[in-house]
Amino acid sequence: MAESNQLLFFFSVLGAFNGFLLSLYFAVYAKKKIFTNYFLSLLLLVLSIRIIKSVFFYFNPHLSNIFIQVGLSACVLIGPFLFLYLKSYAEDEKPNWAKHVIPYVAVITLLGFFYPYVENRIMWSKWIIKAISAQWFIYIVLSLKYLQPIIQKFKERESLRKIDIWLMSIYLGVAFIWLAYTTSAYTSYIAGALSFTFVLYIIVLLLIFRNSSGVDFFLEKEKYKNKEIDQKTITIIEQKLSIIVEKELFLNPNFTLEEAAKELKVTKHILSQYVNEILGKSFSNLIKEYRVEKAKKLLETEKNYTIESLGYDSGFNSKSTFFIAFKKITGLTPAEYQKSYAK
Repeated sequence: MAESNQLLFFFSVLGAFNGFLLSLYFAVYAKKKIFTNYFLSLLLLVLSIRIIKSVFFYFNPHLSNIFIQVGLSACVLIGPFLFLYLKSYAEDEKPNWAKHVIPYVAVITLLGFFYPYVENRIMWSKWIIKAISAQWFIYIVLSLKYLQPIIQKFKERESLRKIDIWLMSIYLGVAFIWLAYTTSAYTSYIAGALSFTFVLYIIVLLLIFRNSSGVDFFLEKEKYKNKEIDQKTITIIEQKLSIIVEKELFLNPNFTLEEAAKELKVTKHILSQYVNEILGKSFSNLIKEYRVEKAKKLLETEKNYTIESLGYDSGFNSKSTFFIAFKKITGLTPAEYQKSYAK
């Protein structure tokens, strides 16, 4: 094997090997034995299986067909485990994993049994692999909704928490690997394996920084250059802030800090500083509180609201963001709150 190929092989295999180690870490040694860790562990596992198959097939075209079939079959679970991982974080409860895993495992097992890769290479290449790739992409799209609160922070230029960057990195990493494999016909078959190695090391760095109290790598709140808001400005903003509630401007799911500043006739910078320093919260959280208060009133007066319609009518852009915000602020789910109020 030429020296250049040896380096290519080394970096490709390194990613898969470390993927297995990280998978083991999250499954066994992670501090919190919660389902989110198990989903992440399984996600890394199936990715590693897919990558190791690509590496050995690239350097050994005569690789056992059963090994190739296992590697390709593993792809059917990458999308579901990404979706389940993000969903379990967003909704803070155990998702129904069986319906996203068992049907695909059953189908790919039956296909592998009745139409093994060794005897049906053309069928696998033309139909099964393309179907798996499409399913993987669909789950990437479905998973995006659980990142909406993070995307909203980007739009409003708010600071991100460490967990926000962590989740976004996992999502973008999986999407990038999917893209690398999808376009490998125009680049190189080994591109997917190399991209996994690259993405994995970015994730490892984030993991190190995430667990390090001495390194402040992640985005922090913007400093206001030691400029304090004078008392007159504070009084004016306090008086004007009620306009957002009175006009129910927060019912617009895309209501931004810039729009609020324009409505209150103050600068965006001053309003942001007031909310962060005087109220001790982000603008996004302030608006969420207004929306939750609206939802509470609707729960107290209306009996036939569904959770989804209640969230939309309160200004939230999805059921999951509404559920998370409501429970975080009130300590109860909407249903629990309505039940306690009825008493």
